[in-house]
Amino acid sequence: MPTPIPVVFEAVAPLRNQVRAWREGGDTIVLVPTMGALHEGHRALVAYAKTLGRRVVASIFVNPTQFGPTEDFSRYPRDVDADLAALAEAGADAAYVPTAETMYPEGFASRIELDGPSEGLCGDFRPGHFSGVATVVTKLINQAQPDIALFGEKDFQQLQVIRRVTRDLDMPVSIAGLPTLREADGLALSSRNRYLSAAERAVAPRLHAVLEGIAKNLAAGGEAGPLLAEGLETLEAAGFGPVQYLAVRDAETLSPVTRVERPARVLVAAYLGRTRLIDNVAVAPGS
Repeated sequence: MPTPIPVVFEAVAPLRNQVRAWREGGDTIVLVPTMGALHEGHRALVAYAKTLGRRVVASIFVNPTQFGPTEDFSRYPRDVDADLAALAEAGADAAYVPTAETMYPEGFASRIELDGPSEGLCGDFRPGHFSGVATVVTKLINQAQPDIALFGEKDFQQLQVIRRVTRDLDMPVSIAGLPTLREADGLALSSRNRYLSAAERAVAPRLHAVLEGIAKNLAAGGEAGPLLAEGLETLEAAGFGPVQYLAVRDAETLSPVTRVERPARVLVAAYLGRTRLIDNVAVAPGS
């Protein structure tokens, strides 16, 4: 028997009515926001969401406000039918697939401004990106009204920005993160991996290997500066470039770290050919 496709909503009111009915029945609702082009990492998010709550709503929306003028919005992969099939296999109860007109109707004039964890890292290279992310996630949470919203840790800065926004705006939702899922060779799962050529795909796992090496030495008491300089040299020699950043940051505040005395992250954004890859690795002092 084929796996049933989740209930699909395109408008806010029917989605809210369904969520309200579930909640009145005692169910906890988990929202998994996505931009589609779903892969095993997204399926894992939905599967994990099922352990957090009884009902899972996954949204599919390629958000134009988080893309810069030279970024890949127009070529970002889109296949809603395949995405719905993937959500069904993963056990999602509902899919929210709003149109651009639903999210940004005529006359839309509001946008969230940010400081704090949005500064530096991707914030330096993608002006307006996190404002677009914060705005659309805030709308999705207000529309779906979940108890929990779940995000992957591969976009770690994004996760910390969303945590900050929901705390600052007193939004009645818990934000959860799922550790990055990887291929067997360490490459973080990403919808953009499909842009890599065969030769680039063979090189791509070096990104994670460099982060792991830096994290190991930091945990043993090493200083960030020399380790990052060596890591940058290794990445460039492997064919990455430009490397937009390779940094060590506090895991909560994302402020720069020289030596690891509390939980931290090593984070990177680098191009391999035309494909921009990001990744991060956790560091615990003395681990």
